[in-house]
Amino acid sequence: MNRRSVLTGIAFAGTLHATLARSQSRGAAMPAMAATNLAEVKTAAQYYAGVIGRAEMSLATSAMAVEMTTNKNALEFAGFELGEAVGVNMVLKDIGTTAPKMDAAGMAVIETMKAAAKGASFDREYIAFQLTNHEQLRDLADAYLHNSAGASDPAEKQGRHLGALMLGAFKEHVAMCKRIAGELRA
Repeated sequence: MNRRSVLTGIAFAGTLHATLARSQSRGAAMPAMAATNLAEVKTAAQYYAGVIGRAEMSLATSAMAVEMTTNKNALEFAGFELGEAVGVNMVLKDIGTTAPKMDAAGMAVIETMKAAAKGASFDREYIAFQLTNHEQLRDLADAYLHNSAGASDPAEKQGRHLGALMLGAFKEHVAMCKRIAGELRA
């Protein structure tokens, strides 16, 4: 396990918990968990809009996970995922993407994770969510890259570049979550 990644995740978590608490108390936008019609994702803006809510959920759940997970691989993943979610959210917000308000499904995920006991129960909930989330993000990136093939506008090219980079990470995270989920079932 990479101790630096865990320590970085823990440092992010302290800051993020305070930020999330302030955001929620002000009624700030939180991510929706609604499914995206993949056939309709043809522009960079549509792709970004599909990613940001899931990225914010990943940030919120990973901030909890760096404090609640006990499995070493789940903890390492949480640290890496937290750092990535911070970066993805920063990039998407810098290019003007607005996160939707959290819907009932998103709130249910947060409440389920808050209710899970620290340790194996929480680890399973966290990794199961991350697996599903990354499968959906992978499918979103793949659909966008397929649907936007041939786009020549500079903003769309940039979107395709970001999508291509994200697709690799999403595929990797699906594989990692499947492996960790198997460890947690053993």
